[in-house]
Amino acid sequence: MGRNREFDVDQVLDAAVCVFWRKGYEGTSYTDLTQATGVERPALYSAFGNKEKLFRQALAHYYEHYLDYFPAALELPTSREVAAHLLFRSAELHTRYPDRKGCLYVHGALAGSDDAESIRCALINARTDGEASLRDRFERAKQEGDLPVTTNCASLAAFVMAVLHGMAVQAKAGFSRDMLEAVAEQALSTWPTGNSTLSR
Repeated sequence: MGRNREFDVDQVLDAAVCVFWRKGYEGTSYTDLTQATGVERPALYSAFGNKEKLFRQALAHYYEHYLDYFPAALELPTSREVAAHLLFRSAELHTRYPDRKGCLYVHGALAGSDDAESIRCALINARTDGEASLRDRFERAKQEGDLPVTTNCASLAAFVMAVLHGMAVQAKAGFSRDMLEAVAEQALSTWPTGNSTLSR
């Protein structure tokens, strides 16, 4: 029988998220992780496996605790409200913490060695899944008359995701929340509207 864990898994994952968020996957060492979590390397190995497995669990934790506004946005009545919620909540999150600006999903593995290829692919797949969910929501909006029948929902979803990712990069470079919100307003200024009462 193994020894009982003497730490809170959620607290450790949150600490790991903060380090990965700040330094990226490859920029984070086990020393960084042990110092941030207060858990020695053997215990981290025992609880989470290797660094890659810990990162994947940290990503799930990040999505659940920091990106909960994404699934919530998809439930809003109109496509514009969906996009606005995503853009403005992202602007807030990207600038909330002075020591870790931007987005873990975007900055986690922007560039890396061949050893980190599986992580890069995991992040790309996660972003692709988010874009697919957004596209499906816009398809529903088109069927409801909230978007014009000529709307290319795949392109519209890709546009929103591109703005979100660009905002994350700009936040990392020092853009303020006010500036990111101005970018969001600009992105929404030409939002297509359909002929339903929802869109009006």
